[in-house]
Amino acid sequence: MAATVPAAALRDALLAKREIALLDVREEDPHAQEHPLFAANMPLSRLEIDIYTLLPRRDVFIVLIDAGEGLAARAATKLESLGYTNVARLAGGLQGWKDAGFEIFRDVNVPSKSFGEFVEAKRHTPSLPAEEVKALLDKGADIIVLDSRPFEEYTTMSIPTGINVPGGELVYRVNDLVVSDKTTVIVNCAGRTRSLIGTQSLVNGGLKNPVHALRNGTIGWTLAGLTLEKGQTRRFKPERPQKTASPEYPRSCDKAMDTETIDGPGCTNADGMKSLISEPWAVMALANTASSSAALSFTPRIVTAFFAVPSDCESANFRPKMDG
Repeated sequence: MAATVPAAALRDALLAKREIALLDVREEDPHAQEHPLFAANMPLSRLEIDIYTLLPRRDVFIVLIDAGEGLAARAATKLESLGYTNVARLAGGLQGWKDAGFEIFRDVNVPSKSFGEFVEAKRHTPSLPAEEVKALLDKGADIIVLDSRPFEEYTTMSIPTGINVPGGELVYRVNDLVVSDKTTVIVNCAGRTRSLIGTQSLVNGGLKNPVHALRNGTIGWTLAGLTLEKGQTRRFKPERPQKTASPEYPRSCDKAMDTETIDGPGCTNADGMKSLISEPWAVMALANTASSSAALSFTPRIVTAFFAVPSDCESANFRPKMDG
């Protein structure tokens, strides 16, 4: 049976920014009702399907959470059979966390959503309500709607005329999609976070066009009584006419955000990323912006899956004191 980690030791490790994949193995609804802030939802029912994508490195330290149903123990056994070598359970499960006096949170993807709200408050990210965007579309204004969600999510429901460009590619693709600097660019997602981050990325990247987030995304569109499209497949196509981009774009994003370029051999990339991402919630926000279910990792090795850091960039192994 997998060892257990006391709630206090787990919290200390999280605050110390140790590398931990903290997985809530309950289904999404009970997870959304209450969970520790940095717990990522990885239902036991999808473990074998998703775990290799979520956690490609088998020696990552994993802590499993349930609410006393026995799911964590079953998940630990399954993970060990799949080759994961560093698996533990939260002692007492969710109740143990609460009994220790630690805070729990409601909703899903809380760190990344908080990050989006933080960005909007600090940067005053521009946005338009659904009614205004619909009016622009109806009168044939020079406007383009870019849907920043993954393609599979986009196909289920989308804004009329919207083109799918996943958020991680917006800055890279926008000059191939927007021919004129006068075209108004609308970025949408299902709610708020990815719209805000996508919009602010384009602004920070130095795009000359007017850029706005669709306020509250497809949810806001529906609440306004407007009709969504379904089953659409519009997405970026390389053969679209390309606008002449400024030689500084998207490099100007570095200047706008006052960041440094991460280059060099060995572990320079990982060390540079560590200096840029100094808070664990920022790492989680990056992960959750890229995927609706992302595991935690508080050392530079988090970027292995997303930023292709050399595999020889290793940080000190960590395993907190365990009971059992």
